[in-house]
Amino acid sequence: MKDTKMQKIEATSLEAQSANVAADNLAQLKALFPELVTEGPNGPAINMDVLKALVGDATVTDAEEKYGLNWHGKRAARQLALTPSTGTLRPCPDESVDWETTKNLMIEGDNLEVLKLLQKSYAGKVKLVYIDPPYNTGKDFVYPDNYQDNIKNYLELTGQAEGGQKISSNTEASGRFHTDWLNMIYPRLKVAKSLLDPAGAVMVSCDDNELSRLRIVMDELFGEENFVGQVIWQRSKKGDAKLIATVHEYIVCYVRDKAAVLAQGVWRLPKEGADEVLAKYTELKAELKSDHQAIRPAMMEWYRQLPEGDPRKSHKHYNWSDDRGLYFAADFAGPDDGRESRPRHDILHPTTGRPCKKPSTGWRWDEDKTNWALAQVPPRIHFGPDETTIPTRKSYLFEIDSEPFSSVFYRDGRSATLEVEELVGKGWFQFPKNTDVLAELIELTTKPDDIVLDFFAGSGSTGHAIYKVNAAHGSKRRYVLVQLPEPTGKEQFKTIADITRKRLREASAKLKRSGGAPLGDLGFRVFKLDHSNIRAWNPSPADLEATLFSHQDHLLDGRSENDVLYELLLKLGLDLCVPMERRTFDGKVVHAVGRGVLLACLSTTIASHDVEALAHGIVTWHDELAPAGDTTCVFRDSAFADDVAKTNMAAILHQHGIVNVRSL
Repeated sequence: MKDTKMQKIEATSLEAQSANVAADNLAQLKALFPELVTEGPNGPAINMDVLKALVGDATVTDAEEKYGLNWHGKRAARQLALTPSTGTLRPCPDESVDWETTKNLMIEGDNLEVLKLLQKSYAGKVKLVYIDPPYNTGKDFVYPDNYQDNIKNYLELTGQAEGGQKISSNTEASGRFHTDWLNMIYPRLKVAKSLLDPAGAVMVSCDDNELSRLRIVMDELFGEENFVGQVIWQRSKKGDAKLIATVHEYIVCYVRDKAAVLAQGVWRLPKEGADEVLAKYTELKAELKSDHQAIRPAMMEWYRQLPEGDPRKSHKHYNWSDDRGLYFAADFAGPDDGRESRPRHDILHPTTGRPCKKPSTGWRWDEDKTNWALAQVPPRIHFGPDETTIPTRKSYLFEIDSEPFSSVFYRDGRSATLEVEELVGKGWFQFPKNTDVLAELIELTTKPDDIVLDFFAGSGSTGHAIYKVNAAHGSKRRYVLVQLPEPTGKEQFKTIADITRKRLREASAKLKRSGGAPLGDLGFRVFKLDHSNIRAWNPSPADLEATLFSHQDHLLDGRSENDVLYELLLKLGLDLCVPMERRTFDGKVVHAVGRGVLLACLSTTIASHDVEALAHGIVTWHDELAPAGDTTCVFRDSAFADDVAKTNMAAILHQHGIVNVRSL
């Protein structure tokens, strides 16, 4: 017989916490190597000698030196990443844009705690993580993680709670210059990895201050085999320095699984100007009735009249055409590598029938590939007027109108500053990221429906770039931005998070004013980090009676139904933008989330005589929704008049197939 009792969700329940990564890792290890996990004084433990034997390490001591990067606090930083969060994200519709329809998120809070809270809902769903963390120049905002209570620490640091924590820059005089930065970045990257899609990428902007250490940390977390590239971004043509002028920074790129990335195709960007050239060719082809002899001089004349520096002009060598398309007559001679074995077969001229002149280094293609190219209609080999001209291969623009992202590029940094100043005013951000560059990275690594995460959001450049990409291509990419409310010391925008929201609002409004084609999702939902809505059991030995009385309601005072509802979404692993509906049964509001995956009635009172009508209303609605998976139904524990009412509610729901009934 099934147990029909309603289970209570307490502060210590698994549902009230973020994903327990340490427990999951242990379970996976135990599944692979049962002999590896043993019992220790504090629970499950890893037998290190067994582990060494499993990997073929014959030694039995940890005393030898190991390759890697170590620093004071690394073990604690790793443990911090594995420690579940008991916080929550409180919804702020009044500070949002298009709350009811948007799927973008702007979250204010300590990014480590936020990343932990997002694990259940977004694990394996993020296609690109792009971050621009503090560069550790000696002037950056760095605050200490509190290994006991990071949420309390965050609230104190940002002035939302009384405490003695101080915010300061990380100066070299601290004696922990690199250590503090590493202790900050390590756990955040470790947790962020769990959110990445198997084919996802992570890109980190940095400069020379921490580049070498960042590379080693990312080798450790993502695997050296998943390193993709180190991009050099030149932001200025000149600089001022006593020795060498540094006018660049870096974007370090890793992927979660390189094989999974390549299985989805290579990364390519459209060649600038190529689409416009192909459009002109199509226009001339129609105008000249596919007369390819006439199209060539017309294309060459069009190229000539383009101004210097026009990206279309860089494709001027594409001026030949046939029924397949516009092409460039490209050399296919073999490389001058001294090899006598290069193919030197005859290629007969189609008009004279005589063997054509051969390049001195032989052909790049062997005879089979040459015969294949000649057999195509039209042929893929271009011939001169007779056999005295060396044949070339036809390189069609439409087939190579994209290219890889270069590991070195120049983009002036001043345009990004001007873009931010136009939206939020002058003097707020000295070095914001260029949204055009970010848009290219987003297009390079993501598909139209993917999620992009930036947990050092700053001025909101990543969100703005997503708006631009969606507006330009009609895509539905989503962003999740996280920003600490770092105080500015100024009145207009009291925190950096205020600037983030302002920039996103203004960028959205500007695009809406531009009109034109459908612009996509230009909104965002605001959430703020806080302590869990579920009251933790913290008895006072001095007045146990008062403690028991105050703990009758397990939910904190002052929290709304929406606060509790969105915490349920996080704890149950549902998207924070999942569709919601509400209905009223017997005067009680019931929320349906995700087409009935979650049903919640958070009314403060449910009398015994309310139970039957409310339960049957929930059952009827559940049947209408017909959710694909199991349904969880949640009530406020203190709402029930007594245990009999609670038991009857659970029993009725169980009888009608809703077996997972919980109370808060």
